[in-house]
Amino acid sequence: MQNYKTLYLFNKTCEMNFLRTFFASVLGTLTALSLIIIFGLLILSGIASIFNSSTLSKTFNSKSVLNLNFNLPIADRNPAFSEIQNFLGLDEDVIGLPNVLSAIKSAEENTDIKGIRLRSDFINAGWPQTRSIRNALNNFKKTGKFIYAYGDFFTQKGYYLSSIADSIFLNPVGDLEFKGLASEVLYYKDFQDQYGFKMEVIRHGKYKSAVEPFLQNKMSDENKAQIISLLNDVWSVIKEEISTSRNLSENAIDKLASNNNFSISQNALNTGLIDDLVYEDVFDQKIKTRLGIELNDKLSKVNISQINSTSLNYNSKIKDRIGVIFAEGPILYGEGTEDIVAQGVFVETIDDLAKDDWIKAVVVRINSPGGSALTSELLWRSIEQLKKSKPVIVSIGNIAASGGYYIATGADYIFADPMSITGSIGVFATIPNVSDFLDNIGINAQTVQTHPNSLGYSPYQDINNEFKNRIKIGIENTYETFKNRVIKGRSLEPKVVEKISQGRVWSGKQAHKLGLIDSLGGLQAAINFAAKKVSLDEYNVIEYPQFEESLEKIFLGITPEIQIKSPLKNLIIKENFLNNEFKLNRPQKSFLYTMLPFELKIN
Repeated sequence: MQNYKTLYLFNKTCEMNFLRTFFASVLGTLTALSLIIIFGLLILSGIASIFNSSTLSKTFNSKSVLNLNFNLPIADRNPAFSEIQNFLGLDEDVIGLPNVLSAIKSAEENTDIKGIRLRSDFINAGWPQTRSIRNALNNFKKTGKFIYAYGDFFTQKGYYLSSIADSIFLNPVGDLEFKGLASEVLYYKDFQDQYGFKMEVIRHGKYKSAVEPFLQNKMSDENKAQIISLLNDVWSVIKEEISTSRNLSENAIDKLASNNNFSISQNALNTGLIDDLVYEDVFDQKIKTRLGIELNDKLSKVNISQINSTSLNYNSKIKDRIGVIFAEGPILYGEGTEDIVAQGVFVETIDDLAKDDWIKAVVVRINSPGGSALTSELLWRSIEQLKKSKPVIVSIGNIAASGGYYIATGADYIFADPMSITGSIGVFATIPNVSDFLDNIGINAQTVQTHPNSLGYSPYQDINNEFKNRIKIGIENTYETFKNRVIKGRSLEPKVVEKISQGRVWSGKQAHKLGLIDSLGGLQAAINFAAKKVSLDEYNVIEYPQFEESLEKIFLGITPEIQIKSPLKNLIIKENFLNNEFKLNRPQKSFLYTMLPFELKIN
């Protein structure tokens, strides 16, 4: 009887626990579904409001200014679902360059916008991106409208952008960075020798500067020469444009950069780099005076989202489209994300665009240092196939080097900014090895195998010559394939390509002279060229790839506590995110890389 009662109580407990869990799950699911429905309605409402606002001519105060404050990183493409995020009041963590350029263009055409209030103390963008914004601001000025710029301080890049303004104002206790350009490379050979952590490097024999940080403890003459050449080329553009805007000679600009004594704000004023030293409230008063409004009146400031809502970005009556594919980030084997270029989603996107009769031309915007040689070949192949059915134009952003340039060679035409980094035609393999480190700490790896080369590669043992030779053969074959892609795609002689290859990086300006690109210009220039190529006067621009997980990220961001407690977590997180992570992080199919051998930053 006691046993029966115990069993009975145990069963009742199980039943109660089951019911409790069941009802909790049901409640959680219903809660989650309710949220999804509400969220869906909000999205639909947001979309409706977006399209409704696009079709209406929104007016502002007749004496308004566009307020540009670049306090967030600037990406080549617009953030996914940015309009919906704005509608829901969510903060963005990045600004899309197309949104910035669209806002400036809309402000140029809007009669209520009389000028631009610019804050670019610190702009987190590449030099080509910054120059694109500067060019848009220059076009804005040509309409007769004004630009006033202010900074509590100015970084050199921030000042370069602000130099296009009619007047530049600096905080009286602020400072201004103006020092020329530099690039710093870390070298690891001594560290490797001391601690036993090393990278086994296999490369094309003439590939001089590639991966030298792992082989030497100082910069080679060849690498120093190419970086100096690149820096001087980029600086020449900066110097010329600041000289024109500020009415200073280029020699004067060089002298100012050499002195770099602008930690005292008065020096920046005395040299003509800025126009006045004022606090921000006085700066706003100067804008009010320029607008002809009372100093006690509120200054009407319109932001990027507000001004963009006044323009119709998509016209449903126009069927013809130009597709813009963004390839931003390192090139890896896998599915791909907004920040990783991979063959999965990108090849699928290109295949879809090839079959879409409404897509008349395609622009591929590349901002990548390169990466997997295998993936670069797959992406090149997809572009090569696409251009059989419609024109493919490449626009190089901050960088399209090595694998990034590999992809570009498949296009019909290539644009780059004078400040863009491109080239780096070469192939290498870096294979981690910790055998010396293990020896130092008393660990010995032993191998049993059926054949002489069964083990292949192991990070715990010295790499054998057979494996090294196989990798070297693969490098030579891939290098020859890469060169042939350039020879065919750019219609260059083999001798010419061999001379400009060897892993050498080039500025967009240099690449144009060498025939590696066709024209100098930004993304809009590439889009305009694509439209002209297919004789389109009216068209919609559609951005690709369109990542499905963006909506999920937004949902997870707004209801984290519900997601954790709800069975929906398994549906959204486990099945999508974790699965995608696995696909992205699984072992690469090749050791070979067409990539910049080191991080090249121009500061």
